[in-house]
Amino acid sequence: MYIDAICGQYADHCDLVALCDTSSVRMAYHNKRLASLYKRDEVPAFPAHDFTVMIGQRRPDVVIVTTVDAFHHLYIISAMQNGCDVVTEKPMTIDAEKVGAVLSAVEQTGRRLTVTFNYRYAPGFTRLRQVIAEGAIGAPRLVDFSWMLDTSHGADYFRRWHREKPMSGGLLVHKASHHFDLVNWWTGSWPETVYALGSLAFYGSRAAKARGEDYSYSRYTGNTTDDPFALDLGRSEMLQGLYRDAEAETGYVRDRNVFGKDISIEDTMVVSARYRSGVLLSYSLVAYSPWEGLRVAITGDKGRVELYERHGAHVIEQTPTGEEGPGAAGAGPLRQILLFPMFQGPLEVEIPEGRGSHGGDGYMLEQLLGSNPPPDRWGWRASHLDGAASVLLGAAANRSIATGRPVTIEELGVTLPPRP
Repeated sequence: MYIDAICGQYADHCDLVALCDTSSVRMAYHNKRLASLYKRDEVPAFPAHDFTVMIGQRRPDVVIVTTVDAFHHLYIISAMQNGCDVVTEKPMTIDAEKVGAVLSAVEQTGRRLTVTFNYRYAPGFTRLRQVIAEGAIGAPRLVDFSWMLDTSHGADYFRRWHREKPMSGGLLVHKASHHFDLVNWWTGSWPETVYALGSLAFYGSRAAKARGEDYSYSRYTGNTTDDPFALDLGRSEMLQGLYRDAEAETGYVRDRNVFGKDISIEDTMVVSARYRSGVLLSYSLVAYSPWEGLRVAITGDKGRVELYERHGAHVIEQTPTGEEGPGAAGAGPLRQILLFPMFQGPLEVEIPEGRGSHGGDGYMLEQLLGSNPPPDRWGWRASHLDGAASVLLGAAANRSIATGRPVTIEELGVTLPPRP
């Protein structure tokens, strides 16, 4: 996404000056694609251990961090210490200790860190923020948020590195950081106390054994016949070029069995949280739903607003090959907002059309890379504090699952200032 934007639409304002990766094969794939699509000369490629060498030689203004989540903080901190601003994929990092390190680096270096919460830019989510900010429901008091991942998108987290909690923080950090950030953004508050429950109820060897699933093999290569969870790396040029061809170099296996024995994340989660403002959150996430989508209801002291998929419109944001699925835009035809003012009948709130994947990636890229970005009236661009708050909610939820008790954000050892 970033490479195409930098070398395509925003090439008059931006330049891709280097690639840095643990895999020379992956960087060669990108360079071949750049030459084919954009007639670009080869972009200098640096191994990950030469990250600071790359900065010294190529002098980028901005570093975009898209590594495995557990290593985000290393490159964020190093880039800022070497004079660069940073754009990082969500989650900003995976636990409270790393959050603290990132916040300290921002304070010490004065560099700018942007976390790409692209869901903020999706028209339905932005429209919901507008409704709340305009006072249509009064002061928010309760958020009821359910997210369903289906057996295409959801299963993919259990094939790849995300299935290892030390790498991803689990879905309550990796995936739910999107959703927690939306709640923080909608309500204008930070989380305070968190209680959570979670289980591995569908994927993994124990659940598979109980249902009679075959978990005897470690990956799907050679085991793809009549298996709805199988992933064939050879069916996609991207999967072949970025993963299968790089296996010998990296050791990373992209098509692991979703019923394997080494899965340490949950697939079924519920979270309750209290915010500083007094808002209560009821959140659930399931990774094996027959359909994909969401339901959100926010009740205030003057009314209620609901966002949900229209009947029969099931959203698949992304297929296992990385291609957009039907409904990925998440805009008007698939999602609906209803406003229920107190003592009045319901009103339908119009949702505008989106731009790009997830309905808002086009707006996000324009804000990040454009020479004249649009005014950020609704606070789309997320800061290091926004990134920290969403991770801390997920980290507190993980600790609550592990300990069986409520966990305060304060006891994680990171203090968030009053929300700007």
